[in-house]
Amino acid sequence: MLKKQLRKHGMSPMQALEAATRVSAELLGIADKVGTLEPGKLADVVVVAGNPLEDIKAVREIRLVVKEGQIVKEN
Repeated sequence: MLKKQLRKHGMSPMQALEAATRVSAELLGIADKVGTLEPGKLADVVVVAGNPLEDIKAVREIRLVVKEGQIVKEN
C-alpha cells in the first residue's frame, strides 16, 4: 500500500522501493542492520514475479520471503 501511494504521488518505482526500504531504515536508525542487501546485514528479502522497476504492481506477486537468511514463505 505504501509503495502504491508513493508511486501515485509522482515517485519512480525505484524511489518508491528505496523509500520503503533503505530510507525507512535510515529514518528508524537501523540502517546498519537492514534496508539494503550488504554483507553483515540481516538477510530479509522478498522475491517477486516480475520486475518492480518496470511495473511497481509486481510487488503484489510474492514468490519467496527470506527472513534473516531463512525461507519463511515459498509459492
